Amino acid sequence: MAQITKADLNNGPTSREYPPSGIDVLVVGTGLAGLTVALECHRKGMNVRVLERNATLNTAGDMFFMGLSSTGLFKHWPEMKKEFDAIGLHDAYLETRKHSGEVMVKPMRVADRLYTQGLDPSRPPGAFQMRPLIYKMFVKQVERAGIPVEFGQNVVDYFESAETRKGGVVTKEGKTYEADLVIAADGVGSKSQKLVGGQVRAVQSGRAMWRAAFPIENLDKNPEVKETFSMVDGVNGKHPIVRTLLAPGGYALTLTRPDLMIWVMNHAVTGSEEESWNNTIEVQEVLDNLDSDPNLPPWAPIFKELVKCTPPKTIVNFNLLWRDPQPSWLSPAAHAVQIGDAAHSFLPASGNGATQAIEDAVSLATCLAKGGKENISQSVKAHVRFRFIRTACAQKIGFSHAELLQETDWDKVKLDPKKSIPKMPKWIWSHDPETYAEEYYDKAVESIKKGIRFDEDESIPPNFPPGYKYEPWTIEQMIEDKKAGRETNLGAGNWD
Repeated sequence: MAQITKADLNNGPTSREYPPSGIDVLVVGTGLAGLTVALECHRKGMNVRVLERNATLNTAGDMFFMGLSSTGLFKHWPEMKKEFDAIGLHDAYLETRKHSGEVMVKPMRVADRLYTQGLDPSRPPGAFQMRPLIYKMFVKQVERAGIPVEFGQNVVDYFESAETRKGGVVTKEGKTYEADLVIAADGVGSKSQKLVGGQVRAVQSGRAMWRAAFPIENLDKNPEVKETFSMVDGVNGKHPIVRTLLAPGGYALTLTRPDLMIWVMNHAVTGSEEESWNNTIEVQEVLDNLDSDPNLPPWAPIFKELVKCTPPKTIVNFNLLWRDPQPSWLSPAAHAVQIGDAAHSFLPASGNGATQAIEDAVSLATCLAKGGKENISQSVKAHVRFRFIRTACAQKIGFSHAELLQETDWDKVKLDPKKSIPKMPKWIWSHDPETYAEEYYDKAVESIKKGIRFDEDESIPPNFPPGYKYEPWTIEQMIEDKKAGRETNLGAGNWD
């Protein structure tokens, strides 16, 4: 993929919907959380600067799920709305197979499959999207807004001063930046951990993901692969399709588009995996390890042929590490705050990482606008109050999804196809983070001053499972439940 340089980003007109607030915001990191919070803070009248450790922005990647709760912001950005409507997978089909290749749930339009789940087909909870296309869309909007991005600024430390009411960072080269609020959107392993006191230990899951995205023309090497993984015929011609292949202890997903072929596979660790999107391996390593467990039936030969069609240096072997919910996202004086993966990392099975990162950004910008320059610490605390329990619950859902994908009961699926489909809870996809923060900001501030817990605050409707009472949980508990053959204990409340 083409890389975007500093010159590309630091040109273009500025545009705001709100009057200047006088709030200076420094964003560290240019992932989806960082770009979204930069845009929303800019739109709401704040002065925004962005720091990026790399010399360029990497637009590589494959697919992720974007929930409906993360796409509402496009109504404020007409150019992005138009582009999102053009590139989004709004007419896709879904199919479920055993990893042996046997079709268990025939291709169905997303709308029809939603209907079988009791959901409204006209208002889907979200859709799979192409990470490179979505990311470029956000980058172009940052460029149009004229938000300054400084590249090559590797942040190694965060600090704050209660006296000056400022937060700041120090780069590897010794350069110092200050602002009214520093937003750590620099992902897992953010150097802000020391300041916020939220460092959590990474636990090896024993699993990793092979991920590959490449031009569809590569399937011409094998006509059988091209036919098997083709798009599907629909009422309006050919349609993209997501195919799920479920195996004992693992799973794979494929996405076929007019221009691209994508495949991802959850697998046992092989020794070459890293928690990095730059860690590529060759096709032969996948083939050598695909059927390495003698206790499991082999994968369908046609899937192996698909792997063989993958171009060199295309497959990423990404290590999956488990982390407990972080106990804190904000600094003592609340002039630094974490969002996105820096605050809460997600398993790929959750389908929630991108959604919650964007929700974070929208919520934080809204709270800052509500509170104004004189109440930044108060606004940050209100934001964290709105987000902490919600994201902890969404993280937990990821473990439940992983169980379903890796331990599918095919006898139950034959009787009820919904048994092969991860949960799409209404409390997740129906949420509007901007409206929620606008409507309940003042009540949240009042309740914070009174010392009322968020899950006991009757003045604000929950944005997490109704009836749920937050209890700290750990990865160790999850692992013990799995070893004992117990399903993930989500806790009380309505999680559907």
